[in-house]
Amino acid sequence: MSPNVPLLNDYKQDFFLKRFPQTILGGPRFKLGYRAPSYIYANQIILFLMPWIWGGIGTLLYQFGILEDYYTAALSGGLMLFTAFIIQCTSLHARNKSVTVERMLATDILAEEDEHEFTSCAGTETIKFLIPGKKYIANTVFHSFLAGLMCGLGTWYLLPNRITLLYGSLGGTVLLFIFGWITLCIGEYSLIVNTATETATFQPQDTYEITPLMRPLYIFFFVSVDLAHRLLIMFIVSAGTVIISYFIPNTVGVVLFMTGLGFLLSLNLSEMVFSFKCRIETKSKALPSGSDKQFIWKRCFFYIIVLVLALLETGLLHHFAGFSQICKTSPQAIVGYLLTILLIALWILREIQSVYIFGVFRNPFYAKDVQTVTLFLEKQTGLMRIGVVRWILLDLVSPFAMIAFLSLDSSLQELHSVSISVGFTRAFRMVWQNTENALLETVIVSALHLLSNADVWWNKNLDTGIRLLLVGIIRDRLIQLVSKLKFAVTVLLASWMEKKRRKSTTSLCIFNIVFSPFVLVLIVISTLLSSPLLPLFTLPLFLVGFPRPLQSWPGTVGTSACLCPDTVYYCQMIPSLTTALQSAMAAGSLGLLPGSHYLGRFQDRVIWIMILECGYTYCCINIKGLELQETSCHTTEARRVDEVFASAFEQEEYTRVCSVNEHFGNVLTPCTVLPVKIYSDARNILSGIIDSHDNLNEFKGDLIKVLVWILVQHCSRRPSIQDTAYQNEKMGKASLTAPPALNTSPQTESSEDTKSINSETLDDWPDDNVFGDETTIKKGNQEKDQLKAFPGIHLPIPGSVESRVVDDHSIGTAPESSLYKAVMLGYPAVDKGKQEDMMHIPLMEFSCSQSHLLSLPEEWTSSCLPNSKIREMSSLFPEDWYQFVLRQLDCFHSEENASNVVEDIGKDSVLKDFYIHAVMTCCFSLFGIDNMIPTPGHILRVYSGVLPWSLALDWLTEKPELFQLALKAFRYTLKLMIDKASLGPIEDFQELINYLEEYENDWYIGVVSDEKWKEAVLQEKPYLFSLGYDSNMGVYTGRVLTLQELLIQLGKLNAEAVRGQWANLAWELLYATNDDEERYSIQAHPLLLRNLTVQAAEPPLGYPIYSSKPLHIHL
Repeated sequence: MSPNVPLLNDYKQDFFLKRFPQTILGGPRFKLGYRAPSYIYANQIILFLMPWIWGGIGTLLYQFGILEDYYTAALSGGLMLFTAFIIQCTSLHARNKSVTVERMLATDILAEEDEHEFTSCAGTETIKFLIPGKKYIANTVFHSFLAGLMCGLGTWYLLPNRITLLYGSLGGTVLLFIFGWITLCIGEYSLIVNTATETATFQPQDTYEITPLMRPLYIFFFVSVDLAHRLLIMFIVSAGTVIISYFIPNTVGVVLFMTGLGFLLSLNLSEMVFSFKCRIETKSKALPSGSDKQFIWKRCFFYIIVLVLALLETGLLHHFAGFSQICKTSPQAIVGYLLTILLIALWILREIQSVYIFGVFRNPFYAKDVQTVTLFLEKQTGLMRIGVVRWILLDLVSPFAMIAFLSLDSSLQELHSVSISVGFTRAFRMVWQNTENALLETVIVSALHLLSNADVWWNKNLDTGIRLLLVGIIRDRLIQLVSKLKFAVTVLLASWMEKKRRKSTTSLCIFNIVFSPFVLVLIVISTLLSSPLLPLFTLPLFLVGFPRPLQSWPGTVGTSACLCPDTVYYCQMIPSLTTALQSAMAAGSLGLLPGSHYLGRFQDRVIWIMILECGYTYCCINIKGLELQETSCHTTEARRVDEVFASAFEQEEYTRVCSVNEHFGNVLTPCTVLPVKIYSDARNILSGIIDSHDNLNEFKGDLIKVLVWILVQHCSRRPSIQDTAYQNEKMGKASLTAPPALNTSPQTESSEDTKSINSETLDDWPDDNVFGDETTIKKGNQEKDQLKAFPGIHLPIPGSVESRVVDDHSIGTAPESSLYKAVMLGYPAVDKGKQEDMMHIPLMEFSCSQSHLLSLPEEWTSSCLPNSKIREMSSLFPEDWYQFVLRQLDCFHSEENASNVVEDIGKDSVLKDFYIHAVMTCCFSLFGIDNMIPTPGHILRVYSGVLPWSLALDWLTEKPELFQLALKAFRYTLKLMIDKASLGPIEDFQELINYLEEYENDWYIGVVSDEKWKEAVLQEKPYLFSLGYDSNMGVYTGRVLTLQELLIQLGKLNAEAVRGQWANLAWELLYATNDDEERYSIQAHPLLLRNLTVQAAEPPLGYPIYSSKPLHIHL
């Protein structure tokens, strides 16, 4: 990476310097980027200080003893309300005022888009610029009232006497008074004058004008704490107590309600409702079938049993068990000991499932060298059994043990406060929602109660439910704090390790070390707010980001992605990957914490997995696929990912038992490998095969054989032909066929005839231009355009057959004048009458009645080539291969005397002539008339569907089905040539049949850009092959995709590192509009994985090529 990569380019720097002060001050624009009249700035200052003026008047009246404090607040609030209405009405009048629109010539094409022309201090343009106004009248009224209320409360809150009594310092009073009123002015300006752009934006358009309310909301939070916190809390407590006491007066009923409700809310109810809906709507295509239905009912039956047992246990223990304060011998203490043993056992069983313990020490029980699926499954058999034991302890034993602990608590004897209801409702739900965390919290509460004195406030003033709630909050914040500290240290190390930018980042590193206490305070604040730690431009300059949900992005997951041809490979692997994740999560190899991120790697594919939510025996995830076209930054980070995984999963047998993770400082920690059914991608250079003279010499002969096999197979599988033949036989009709030109009267071959055809073929394409067909196509088009010069004359394409309608009642030979006419090429001139006599073709019957089962479609039997050329090339037709292919057909094996039927069909010369004509015409279309050896460039062009123009090609393209069959035969022949060169020559016809049947059943041979290639991938064809050309190396390449079960390496990412980098990405793109593709914050870094993290962000900020809908995994 160049050391001159800018954080912001020059244009964005100027833009940012204009926007940032506007955000700090709440909306005033004191830097416009162009010359503006002085009254623009003066008006903004007056509007900004207006709340302070009215508040200052009220403050003076209070300080002089003229008004009481509440009258002072009412006066200031009323004046501000009146001012707000005046401001909004002025804006509304300016917008509704009609003005004359004149077109003005721009003198500077580079002028700012937001440049305005001001005419006077109170002109319409000035008012529109200063006060844009509200979209809705309701917001005009609401925001004005809110402005008055905030000014009144702010005046009362900032009275100097109250501040002095609170802090007892004159200096503190002055500072708080000044900065407090500046804060109020900022909030008021954004509410009633003009709103600044926020530094984090979820939606590009603020439809309902929510943004102006943000700053006043923060002010109300601080002011309301000192005004009405006691009243508010007492109201909530009283109302909650009345409601609970009124509806559930019995303690047993309350406990049963908490248990049942907590269990139901921890289930995946949305998916269950959808399953039942599909069950009722039997006509729905989304209806699960077979084993899926049975699995759904089994799961519902399992949930019902667990719910009944939980309710029975809770009710019986609460009703019959004796209640006493917890001590070392009480029943609740005994259950606490059992929970401690369960926690230790589950922790051990979970840690040995992953490759690293604590992410640092290598697990001695994990397989050292994992290369193949078979070897991995053999070595993981013991760990999988341990995983089953862990699942039983976690999902069946632990919840019932914790329910017993809660049911035996003495706090449930009398429900007289909301705190008990809230605490225990949350506790009974967490038992099922997140069993592992709930178990840890319960053990901590039990241990603290046993080890501490009974008179401590923790035991005396707090009930068990509130203790569990506090421990849960502390646990969550501690985990975030550790992750944020690790992320901050990683950013510092990443900045220091970049040698090219070390000079520019050294000062920032020193700054962080010197002011480390303040940095720690920022990290703690970010942790308490559960907001991302934002590293500005991913440098060690930390800010507290805006609080946002764990999934970081708004809207429905999986609705947007940057789709491309490579997306299909991720679509194919999702079902198998989901199954593998199910096993790993159930065994404990992967954590089940919402907001966690995992990175998977296989060959050139990078998989990003995010846990959206978790519950009892289920988990919801989102899977993203990153681009396969690796850029330099992508390659650098992908190489480091490979190194991290290689050091964990590809160790030698003699490695130390408990080695240390060499990449502990990386944001990626290896977890496990997953066996997934996926395509492996192999690319080979075909030099020495496709350009071999011997192979090319055999190519045309092999193509004729493959064409014969494909056409026979295709016709034998056409049900319409068989049905027509059956109906004709049943009605007693004789089938009439028109034989191809091969059986017509002999005609002398002339050199001009051949020369004319050869002049219209394109066999002389240069090999150095693989797809250079522009000039040849133009030549063909010019010849076609010449025919348009004679609109009054009907001129068929030279060499084509003009068919006429045959009378249905004609039997035997039809009239010669009503049958086929062939127009030969114009060299040499032939008498028209003589030509017609020569080209009359009688209708012929098949000699075998079963030949209709293999008959070609009628349009495929028309002629477009000289008879002489057809007769010349017919000698190349492999009659013995034709007979062998007929004997291999399955459609006659069920009939009596099948061998005789096949023999009779083979002797049918009319049917054979049809196949000779179709096969040879297809060959002419693919190669041209000249019997020359094809070149590698010609083979690549035809393989890609770019055929040389000729009359035969026009004939072939008019028959799309036959064209696709010919192209398919050509591609099969190329694959056959490669296999013969790699595996050896073919011994007999049966081996060739085996090759072709394998291609037909197990392979898709085509072009990567074809739609059928995507369909083959989704259908999970075992093998796919494509031919290509590497212009950089100047070689022909072959690409083979093989579907097999392979291992995907999976690691866990630091969730706070991901959230922090995504927060910076949102800040840069949405606020600073820093979309430079070469900006510093997306440059590759091995520790932070910046480029991969940016790719995985939700579009339009990121650009994953695949993003799944929420996937529900049942554990």
